[in-house]
Amino acid sequence: MVYLPTILFALGEGAVIPLIPVIAANMGADVAAAALVAAALVVGQLCGNLPAGWAVARIGERFTMVIAGGISMIAVVGMILAPVIAVFAASVFLLGFCAAAFGLARHAFMTTRVPLHFRARALSLLGGSFRLGIFIGPFITAGLLQVFDEHAAIWFFLACLAVMVVLVLFGPDPERTNPPIHADLVPAEDSGEAVSGSIPTFERDGIFRTMWRHRGVLGRLGVAAASLSAVRSARQVVLPLWGVSLGLDAQTIALVVGVSGAIDFALFYASGQVMDRFGRLWAAMPAMVLMGAGFLVLSLTHDGDAAVLWFGMLAAVLGVGNGLSSGLLLTLGADVAPTGEPAAFLGSWRTLTDAGGAAAPLIVSGVTALVSLSAASAAVGVIGLLGALGFIRWIPRFSPRRDPRD
Repeated sequence: MVYLPTILFALGEGAVIPLIPVIAANMGADVAAAALVAAALVVGQLCGNLPAGWAVARIGERFTMVIAGGISMIAVVGMILAPVIAVFAASVFLLGFCAAAFGLARHAFMTTRVPLHFRARALSLLGGSFRLGIFIGPFITAGLLQVFDEHAAIWFFLACLAVMVVLVLFGPDPERTNPPIHADLVPAEDSGEAVSGSIPTFERDGIFRTMWRHRGVLGRLGVAAASLSAVRSARQVVLPLWGVSLGLDAQTIALVVGVSGAIDFALFYASGQVMDRFGRLWAAMPAMVLMGAGFLVLSLTHDGDAAVLWFGMLAAVLGVGNGLSSGLLLTLGADVAPTGEPAAFLGSWRTLTDAGGAAAPLIVSGVTALVSLSAASAAVGVIGLLGALGFIRWIPRFSPRRDPRD
């Protein structure tokens, strides 16, 4: 009841995402317009985090997920029946908006109900559930396209949403079977910064008051987390463009990107193990250094004799780095969120991290247009290394008090 609805939602979304620009192009959009329609999903998710935080704080995780699932079904039907490209784009935006509500509801549930000593593993499994759907979804789309038309994957998403809503609405309610756990967190060593949200607070604040109250942690640790999101997002853009710039065919590029994604997916639980056993920094640092250094080295290999070999090797390195950071953003957000009412804070946190992910393609595009793709790769590498320094400085060091029920 915790992970299955997430898998269902991510599975349908993963099946639809590759088809969004294709359907937009078939409706008459040029390449730039099709890319803009595809970006509407990310923009919708970015805009949906703050309202989702408000909804979860007032009506709870379960009903937020049910409402988001119902509105998502309307958005999917709109994608199928859209008569013009504007309606299709609006439906994609609405889908992203609902995806934010669904993701935040699950994040808030895990934050308040998972004991600290295995929080990172639980949230890494949550992140792995999203990755499983996004990883398998395109293969389902490929199979459906062999038999049906391009809208078959959207119908598949609609079926996943229907099952998910029924499961959440009529299945056992995890909110009742798992009461909130307000575990006290005690700083094990002084990092020089106040740890926002570590003292339980049960006063219900609004979204903007919460943002202002926790502006310190959002402006420091939140910015470092946004840099991780940016590097992750840049990987999905730079690798295919790098393959194209080397003159590789689509099949080879897909193979390299697919292997990188498989390595990423294989490591999602290892990340949680590292964070729970050794601390959050021991997952954040290797991940950011590997990805930052990987992008920097990649920027130096484009014109070399072994450029294709370096491309494959460094794509694997980036996959390892991304896999080691699985669940990190979820875990850090849970660590610094107020224990009484985390939803409003998590809405601000996820807005900040999603903004980093949304900005990365724009940075890559702009630097590539002004200088070169190699310079864009180097810029992403610098962002990654600066983010690593931010994590060193601002990740709080926690030691959990013993749970009296253990």
